[in-house]
Amino acid sequence: VTTGILTFIFAWNEFILSLTFISQESMKTLPVAAAQLSGSLGKEIPYGAIAAMTVIGTFPLVVLVMFFQGKIVQGLTSGAVKG
Repeated sequence: VTTGILTFIFAWNEFILSLTFISQESMKTLPVAAAQLSGSLGKEIPYGAIAAMTVIGTFPLVVLVMFFQGKIVQGLTSGAVKG
């Protein structure tokens, strides 16, 4: 369970692979969309829109971690115990 949750979190925040390999706008991750939004408007940087995208993109991860916090801690500490 822990591996699946951590893999989902890493894939959700992927930047380099999404920027490099995905050409459809609807398939890009939120970090790529935020970076392209800041570069598409010229010299003006829309800090409000970028902050809103960040909050909306972070919310599902926070909910996921809240529900599975015990499993995440259990999975991470089970491999770290010497004995």
